[in-house]
Amino acid sequence: MRDRPLPLPGLLLAAICCIVTMIMGVAPLLAATVFLIWAGTLWLRVGSPPPPNEKIEPSALTTDRMGELFESADTPLLVTRRNRVVIANRAARELFGAHILEQDIRISLRNPDAVQLIDSDESGSVTVRGLTSVRDIWRINTKQLDGGMGVYEFINKTAEADISRAHTDFVANASHELRTPLASIIGYVETLQDDETALDREISRKFLDTISREAQRLQHLVSDLMSLSRIEAEKHDRPTEIVDLGPLVARAAAEGAGPDRADRLDLAIEGEFTILGDVAQLEQLVRNLVDNALKYGDPAQPVTVRVHPSGKRRVRLVVRDRGDGIAPEHIPHLTRRFYRTDPGRSRASGGTGLGLAIVKHIVERHMAKLDIASELGQGTSVTIRFPIERSEKNED
Repeated sequence: MRDRPLPLPGLLLAAICCIVTMIMGVAPLLAATVFLIWAGTLWLRVGSPPPPNEKIEPSALTTDRMGELFESADTPLLVTRRNRVVIANRAARELFGAHILEQDIRISLRNPDAVQLIDSDESGSVTVRGLTSVRDIWRINTKQLDGGMGVYEFINKTAEADISRAHTDFVANASHELRTPLASIIGYVETLQDDETALDREISRKFLDTISREAQRLQHLVSDLMSLSRIEAEKHDRPTEIVDLGPLVARAAAEGAGPDRADRLDLAIEGEFTILGDVAQLEQLVRNLVDNALKYGDPAQPVTVRVHPSGKRRVRLVVRDRGDGIAPEHIPHLTRRFYRTDPGRSRASGGTGLGLAIVKHIVERHMAKLDIASELGQGTSVTIRFPIERSEKNED
């Protein structure tokens, strides 16, 4: 009670008011009573000490709320207090490991560019390589807050860089593939134009045959490039047409072989199967596989094309040749654009290097699985497993 300050201005005002009321004829006892009540009220309310302040840790409250807010974010997020990690959301724990909590963020990242950004104590961003693996690329955005706190956002740029690199490689490879037949065509045409009278009929015919062959190769290349572009544009659109796979494979295999190679086909359709598919793309897939098998297989040996069940939910398409086979180190790269195990042989046979890349994208669009197996001296087998579309015919 002794620590309470006296409300002197309020007491003075109360006394003046009471004196004025007595002058105006109010009984002194009533005026004194009013003064005492007024003074007591001032003493209790104004003079009472403020309630004790509870010690609040605003940083702890903020940390809890920030942790709840960030936990479900898909982007890895870290919150630090004086460079020590106090929050790591689920995505950040999956990226760096749960042990990152309570660690110094500089030790956790161990990247010179990232550490420089952290030590600057300023908001900003930096792009770093090799943060969690040798080839990954991340952009780190940071926002510095009051109280020595900082928020760090990690955005993965690896896929974006890979796509950019793939596009660059594709343009370079396509330019090279287009330039080669064009250079050959231009060279022979210029020779014919310059020495038209000096060349005999036989040599001129050879030149024209070469021009025709290179022009056809160029046409096939442009056609495959356009097909690949269309298929990639539609790769996220699941086909909706119900297709009877057996007759389609038989028809497309015969087209891929053509009349000159039809006798080498060994076709076996073991049942009736319907799938959801794009007829044109499925026919192109079969033609590409059969054409490759006939080109690179032993000319004296048949090419097997087989359609048969693979469990109750899938149907398997197998195209197998009996040629020289492919070395194991080449198999993971066969579906890359313009990849060739033997560039000279491939170009001589009219290959564009895009056939299996087209097959891969058609397989992905049809939610199927592709497997390539080969053994040197024994041949190569390409297997595709399609999900079966249930119908009354399948159930019977």
